[in-house]
Amino acid sequence: MTTPRTLTPRQALLVLNALPHIGPVTLNRLLDEFDGDPCRVLSADTRRLESFRGVGPKIASAMRSWETLFDLTKEEERIAAAHASFVTGPDSDYPPLLREIHDPPIGLYRLGGFTFDRPCIAIVGSRRTTLYGQTIAKSLGAELARLGFCVVSGLARGVDTAAHEGALSVAGATVAVLGNGVDIVYPPENLDLYRRIAATGAVVSEFPFGRRADKNSFAMRNRIISGMCKGVIVVESDVDGGSMITARFAGEQGRAIFAVPGRIDQATSRGCHQLIRDGATLVTGVHDVLEELNYLTELMPKTPAPSTDANCVPELPDDERGVFERLGGGELLSPDSLAEQLGLSASSVSATLMLLELKGLVVRRADGTYEAR
Repeated sequence: MTTPRTLTPRQALLVLNALPHIGPVTLNRLLDEFDGDPCRVLSADTRRLESFRGVGPKIASAMRSWETLFDLTKEEERIAAAHASFVTGPDSDYPPLLREIHDPPIGLYRLGGFTFDRPCIAIVGSRRTTLYGQTIAKSLGAELARLGFCVVSGLARGVDTAAHEGALSVAGATVAVLGNGVDIVYPPENLDLYRRIAATGAVVSEFPFGRRADKNSFAMRNRIISGMCKGVIVVESDVDGGSMITARFAGEQGRAIFAVPGRIDQATSRGCHQLIRDGATLVTGVHDVLEELNYLTELMPKTPAPSTDANCVPELPDDERGVFERLGGGELLSPDSLAEQLGLSASSVSATLMLLELKGLVVRRADGTYEAR
């Protein structure tokens, strides 16, 4: 039988993460007390553990007899069989912003290879959403992913599902944070979505395999969603919805908070309207998010600098190239004029112009027209 003295630090963190009745705040304080060495925590004298604030006889006893409560070998076999990994705080692919919050998880189970190497934005909202909410969430997810952000949500029905789908629709990065073990798909109808996210992004959770979701686990999940992101966008939520908890965590963690307005007679708009009254940034499109993040330019994804060679046309997707070429030769054109010339919708052209502007290829003038740089 494995003993605390023979554990690797990663194994010891797996054990500590799985022990019941001990929260992340206490775990992090214990690790600080023992110089970040989880093996020393598990092998510490019971009396010393009990003297630590937040650790009573019950928790101290669980640490000393963890082998009777947690099958480490079985857990490691499950991780290997699922092609998952357990990412810990010191690892380079642990979400960097998550380390900064008051109560970061000491480790995350992860399915998928996304390494959190780009800015993350969360999109959350009601499970019982309207068609309007689904459309907005999917559109924002797609546009943010195309701009290089990773879209983070919780795999729930409604807004979460739409946000993930939007990011995947443009082959963008998206991460699902679960309120249960990564081996459990909830809701079950999102199995295909779960698999697609794991294949191209990541599905993560702080909970061990087999852990079922409950009210507390969803709240714990919400702090991770906001904690790993630069900002949180709420799309449809009642005042007592779970997304309001995520927004509250975002405020406590110093993250940007955004809210999409809705109908004044719609219950699922009440939470968003309250957030806006309390100072959240009103979102009518992705440009509102970008404008807010421009106050902190390091939040923006890195985009390639425009070429200094006037004869060199940059490599662009077909839709962007068509708009860019229309602006060649010094022409000044409005989105409506471009849309008419290209036979496209004005909204589509406006989104494309925004992408070109972020890439430094076009400039918006004060009169609303655009020109190539």
